[in-house]
Amino acid sequence: MPIDGDVVELVARQRVDDAATRVLEELGPEILGYLRAVLRDDAAADDVFSAFAEDVWRGLGAFRGEGSLRAWCYRVAWRCVLSRQRDPYLRRKERLGTTLASQLAGRVFATTALRVERQASALDRLKERLGADEQTLLTLRVDRRLSWAEVAEVLAEEGAARPDEPSLRKRFERLKDKLARAAREEGLIP
Repeated sequence: MPIDGDVVELVARQRVDDAATRVLEELGPEILGYLRAVLRDDAAADDVFSAFAEDVWRGLGAFRGEGSLRAWCYRVAWRCVLSRQRDPYLRRKERLGTTLASQLAGRVFATTALRVERQASALDRLKERLGADEQTLLTLRVDRRLSWAEVAEVLAEEGAARPDEPSLRKRFERLKDKLARAAREEGLIP
């Protein structure tokens, strides 16, 4: 049985703990990868993933299967990212500057060629230009291959109508244009 149906059935039988366990085992690694990509900080991603797991555990009883479980999980994760960004303590906290040398030092692998390493560094600089919402849109659509309907479900503001698919596509096109301009500035593409 696919996970969506299995989870709906478990929730209907009042076995929310079993359903949450199944969700976290099946989709947890994917969500953690998404959080690491969006936040670009493993420690922050781990903290947000903990909040995500708690929110799944508390909120899964309300999941009825109207949308996909995968999109619902990404939506919960995105809300956790937004909550972290709005945290007054984190907004006031002074961040330490990171030099290019220390960024590169963290990415060095013995088997990685220098050219590939430079490209990875340049791509990271491109990603750093993106806001969390842009990174989320890019990650959900390209890396996670969610449908436009699922992306709209994830990005819907609480209490507001879901974004329509044409406007999401337009945002995505603008994002691709922005990345292309930045890649040209970095000399990654002609």
